[in-house]
Order: sequence, then C-alpha cells, then structure tokens
Amino acid sequence: MEQTWDEQYKQLWDDRYKKEEYAYGKAPDAFFEQWLKKFEPGLILMPADGEGRNGVFAATLGWQVTAFDLSAEGKAKALQLALQRGVSLAYLVGDLQQLTFNEESFDVIGLIFAHFAAEKKSQFHQKLDRCLKPGGIVIFEAFSKNNLQLSLNNPHIGGPKDIDMLFSKENLVADFKDYEILLLEEEEYILNESSYHNGKGLVIRFVGRKPLTSK
Repeated sequence: MEQTWDEQYKQLWDDRYKKEEYAYGKAPDAFFEQWLKKFEPGLILMPADGEGRNGVFAATLGWQVTAFDLSAEGKAKALQLALQRGVSLAYLVGDLQQLTFNEESFDVIGLIFAHFAAEKKSQFHQKLDRCLKPGGIVIFEAFSKNNLQLSLNNPHIGGPKDIDMLFSKENLVADFKDYEILLLEEEEYILNESSYHNGKGLVIRFVGRKPLTSK
C-alpha cells in the first residue's frame, strides 16, 4: 500500500535521525540561544524538536521542557543528549493534531525550523497560541519562501522544497495576531549546522509576546 504524505514525512525524519551522527549537531540554534537567555526560566514547549539540541539546551538553563516530534528516532537521540548534558525533558512522539496540551500553560514556545504541512501550519500555530500563557513569548525561526531558489541551487542548505511549507513575515503577523512584535525580520544567514544546514540561506525570524488580554 502506498504511504500517505504524513507517513512519508515521518519516515524521512526517522531515516535521518536513526544515523549515529546528529543531523544538525548537538549545539542549539544560535538565534534561539540568544533570545531564550533573555527570559527567566519557566515552562517551555518545543514543537518539532527532532534530536533535541534546542530542548536540551533550554533544560540546561533551568527551563522545564516539554518537546514533541513525529520521529521516535529523534526522541531517542534527544534523551541520549539530555543524559549527556545531565538534564531531563518530557518528550512526546506525535503530530500536533494528535497531541493535546493544557491551554495557557507555557511561558515560551520555541519554533525552530518547525515546518509543518502546508495545509496545517496556520492551524497548528493557532493551536500553539492557545497553549501559551497571556504575556508568553514565541521564539520563531524557519526558512523563508525566498529560500526555495537558494536550496534548489544548493541542497545542503536544507529546507522544504514546497513553497507553501515555507514562511513570509506576513504569515507570522497573521498567525500570531495582536502579538507585540519584539523582532520580525527576513535575514540572510550562513548556516553551519552539521550535515543538513550548510551554506547561505534566508530565514524568517519572529519573536512575539502574546497579549495579556484577548481583543
């Protein structure tokens, strides 16, 4: 029987993460590291956390981390990394469609190269918004729609080849409506993250604070 798109996408990540090498290295994403250090540790949700480099880093700063990903192979590598770093995190395997979290329960949501299926990404962002406490922070970095041509010319950069899985600044403003924008930019970025993020890429970066009251 032919695999569904979701099954193929899960298989892609399982195949990538089952190798001994950490696909994107063990160090946290530099942008995430820079911004997370600005906030007092609390409860953080890390969607699509893969092999755990960002979730484990957050735990080393004293954050109480809940992470999730489609890949059980990613979870195994993340727990191994946490053990090496002497920290722990709660790590669930599944799609955001299947998982449930309490509303207004997290202080920060870290979305680092979390490229969801095109038809789900706005829906997922809205579901994540409901999980965030009023006044909570979203730290977001992912490939820009303008990265597509760069990645076609240099596949080592990484990123989806489906433009609808990529982002524009307007996408973030629409999905996280009424947030106080602390940062919103499209940035040319030299990626040097192990095997799958290498070369000049274009990313969208967003840091926003959820309103204290809904409008």
